[in-house]
Amino acid sequence: MSVKDSSNDVLAPEMRGLLASGSPFDDQSEPGYDQRDDLETESDSDSDYAIEPKKEKLRRPNDNAFQQQRLKALNPVITAYWLIPILLGLGVFLLPLGGAMWLASHRVQDFTIDYSQCENLASADYWLPIPDQYTNYNLDYAHVPQAQWKLDTNESQPFEDERRVCKIQFHVPHTLKSPLYFFYRLENFSQNHRRYAKSFSEDQIEGTAASLASIKDGVGENCEPLSQDASGKKLYPCGLVANSLFNDTFTPTFTGVNGTSDDYVWSRNGIAWATNDGRFKKTKYDPSEIAPPPNWYKMFPEGYNSTNVPDISKWEDFQNWMFTSALQKFNKLYMRNDNEALPEGVYEVSVGLHFPVLPYDGKKKIFISQRSVLGGKNYFLGYSWIAGGACCMVVGLLVLVVNIVKPRKPGDERLLSWNREKLEADEKEAAEANRKEAGEAEGERSTAQSETRA
Repeated sequence: MSVKDSSNDVLAPEMRGLLASGSPFDDQSEPGYDQRDDLETESDSDSDYAIEPKKEKLRRPNDNAFQQQRLKALNPVITAYWLIPILLGLGVFLLPLGGAMWLASHRVQDFTIDYSQCENLASADYWLPIPDQYTNYNLDYAHVPQAQWKLDTNESQPFEDERRVCKIQFHVPHTLKSPLYFFYRLENFSQNHRRYAKSFSEDQIEGTAASLASIKDGVGENCEPLSQDASGKKLYPCGLVANSLFNDTFTPTFTGVNGTSDDYVWSRNGIAWATNDGRFKKTKYDPSEIAPPPNWYKMFPEGYNSTNVPDISKWEDFQNWMFTSALQKFNKLYMRNDNEALPEGVYEVSVGLHFPVLPYDGKKKIFISQRSVLGGKNYFLGYSWIAGGACCMVVGLLVLVVNIVKPRKPGDERLLSWNREKLEADEKEAAEANRKEAGEAEGERSTAQSETRA
């Protein structure tokens, strides 16, 4: 049985005619059409647009001494023979230097008088001895008679609660050489509190007429919570630091008592850093724009006017106060005398009591001191250098004893990486030289044998 092809049966008559005559899409050209050999074929065009393979990026560094870490370097190997002299040498250097620092600090003479309790313990009628726990003398082993205090009043003060004066008499057993410095010392006063230390306006300090927004909403530092008063005026100077300005007063002359000595005069000039001139400047505010801080109302009871706005560029007490201390116990320079010694005798100083410390268990003191090349009396630097030198000496001697009693064979330094590389290079160079010499010897031997045969 034959299979009948029925594919043409289902086609229309006209389509069967086309199939019989050939497909119009056949590759063969019809008669009458020219065939052009110069036409570009598909294979030719593909070769022109061929994609070049991407080069593989290498992460390998370039072959140079810097990138391959082959630069010359000093690589000391600290063996016992090096370590012992180094430690002993440091000890010999640090111990005398630390001793000299300690001696320089020890020679500084100073004394301190705590007058915090004067208003409670002193009498207004007669002199009373100051208890020993409120005085401290570092005066070259001298015996110092007990100091005395007495309460007095200053009727020139307009406010009654500001009229108290503490008079203090103290004895100087021998002459104190200049330069001499008069400090007030505060204890248990936290100028290092974060909120307190950043409560000021640097723009105001630099003399700029800062806007309320800049002193109130500044980032990092602002005067909150003391930026403006109840009437909306900007406070100048604003902030907690300026508001808490120390305002006890000290007479600038030590009065000689009972003819034991002449009066001693202090200077109030030069108590701040000379570099402050570039920071503290006179304000550009109009007096009608600003008001004094709350705690300054007794200094400026009528507020500011064109004549009484403080010029902080010349107010050295204020400049010193604005440098906040890192500790709760600190000194601020109040007076100085660079040229005259303080002779032996009994002196009297009057202190105006305006700055409260008892409500927070604080202390305020008079501190009079000399100075050395390292500053005031402070043994820390000397002790630290002595301790460092002693440690070096002890460790150096210990290593020396161990190295003598039970020596340890050191490792072969030739096996260190930087030495091994050099050794391998030297061996390679020597082997190459040996091969060259062997080749030359073999050549000479061959030549000699040829000549012998001839």
